[in-house]
Amino acid sequence: MSHSQNKKGLEADIHYPLIDTHTHFDDFVFDVDRVELATSAYRSGVRHLLLIGYYAKYFDRMLQTQQQLADQADSGTAVPKVYLASGLHPAYISEHTEADLEQLAQFLQTHPNVAVGEIGLDTFTDELKTEQSVEKQKRFFEAQLDLAVQHQLPVLLHIRKAHAECLALLKKHKYNANKLGGIAHSFSGGEQEAKAFVKLGFKLGVTGQITNTNAKKLRRAIRAAVETYGLQCLVLETDCPDMTPICCQQGEELTRNVPGNLGFVLQGLAELLEVDEQSLARQLWQNSCEALRVGWPYPG
Repeated sequence: MSHSQNKKGLEADIHYPLIDTHTHFDDFVFDVDRVELATSAYRSGVRHLLLIGYYAKYFDRMLQTQQQLADQADSGTAVPKVYLASGLHPAYISEHTEADLEQLAQFLQTHPNVAVGEIGLDTFTDELKTEQSVEKQKRFFEAQLDLAVQHQLPVLLHIRKAHAECLALLKKHKYNANKLGGIAHSFSGGEQEAKAFVKLGFKLGVTGQITNTNAKKLRRAIRAAVETYGLQCLVLETDCPDMTPICCQQGEELTRNVPGNLGFVLQGLAELLEVDEQSLARQLWQNSCEALRVGWPYPG
């Protein structure tokens, strides 16, 4: 079956209820067609989605997007319910200030958030792995973990080339994912790291990268975590506009990812684990609710 046939078949026939635990659907790249994409996502099964914060200057943009889609729902348009999760992303650590931390604290105090994120550690580039950068990242990470404890909220972790350091910091901190929940967003570590995060109480966020058969390390890690802890350790996310599933990419072009592509992530994960999509979708819904400490009922 060709990718185009596959895509057409999925959109036409499969619409299991899904929760997109990580999006940047407030990004300006969605300004021209956000409502259209939201209705398409709903048709494909997405019932709830999270807007994830990474920059203090964009917190208001998240609010505006949430309100935009709430207004659509109020007018009778079927769109996913939108929730906020606010944080300061480690990859932008050089630009974050103490005032940004204060703004985050204020935002969490004044607006309903279901999580703190995305937060964590990132040593992917030479600039990020300098001693000065890593120390500042750790300080901001701990400050945001403190806020999560204060508000009794789960955290959404961004970890790139820093899994061991992140695990060590989490083990010393009073934040307890077994109690508060949490997600290791877009998990990219190895088998032992995957199991270590699940043991700490985190779910592993699975993106469209799982549809890439060349992502052997990731696929082995997800399999290993499931072999040890069962399907209960996973959640789905698009991370749109990034992490586009392979079948949605046009040739070599990096096509914009959208919430409606979440079904392809479900499909790729079901194929990898050799499980039934419908039962997997129901399990992932429950997992997402557990990770976020919410009680969203599974649609009948």
